[in-house]
Amino acid sequence: MKWLMSFLFGVLVGAGGLFVVLRAVPDDPAPVVAAAPAPAAGVPAAQIDPHLPGAPVVQTDLTEVDLPLRPSSASVPAPAPAAGTTTATAPAAAAAMAVHGKLLLPVQGIKLAALADTYDQPRGSQRHHEALDIMAPKGTPVLAAADGKVEKLFTSKPGGTTLYQFDPSGKYAYYYAHLERYADGVKEGMDLKKGEVLGYVGVTGNSDPNAPHLHFAVFELTPEKQWWKGTPLNPFPLMAD
Repeated sequence: MKWLMSFLFGVLVGAGGLFVVLRAVPDDPAPVVAAAPAPAAGVPAAQIDPHLPGAPVVQTDLTEVDLPLRPSSASVPAPAPAAGTTTATAPAAAAAMAVHGKLLLPVQGIKLAALADTYDQPRGSQRHHEALDIMAPKGTPVLAAADGKVEKLFTSKPGGTTLYQFDPSGKYAYYYAHLERYADGVKEGMDLKKGEVLGYVGVTGNSDPNAPHLHFAVFELTPEKQWWKGTPLNPFPLMAD
């Protein structure tokens, strides 16, 4: 009888030990997570993409960028485009195209294929052209490149007889210079329709008397909407015949 009791006691003790061992082993082992690589030196934690552990995402901080203004922007050399890109794919030009589509070539009878892109041509040693020169005989009608309001009629020493037109959104301005004269009835505050005659090609201002042309520029206005200030855009990729 004693040996039977000893046997049963041993069985109970062994079962209890096995239960303790099984409780110590989890049903599903915890997954092994590789440690994220340390951020690149100099990259703030706020610029790390949480979906890509450890991969730095450098975000451009525009708070200290001083956008060039007209006409002082002409003294700032334009940055060279990245390899494989063209002016037409520049972000500012693409944004302008999205707003008002293709601008009408603003000189009657001139085809886009006959134009050269003079936007980045140097003018002296301190500035770029930041506009297009559209050659045409003196007196050729100048057309509104898009719908918009005549914001300012102005005469200046370099531009001669000029016209500033704002697009309906008030975000962009179109600048027509070296006009011989304005079309009859054109005045500040009036609305122009795309293709409407606003003036005539001339040689006023500092234009070469032997090379009449329209100096045409496009610029993005500042929040103050001042007709003489803005960030220049290349009109060439925005125009169509």
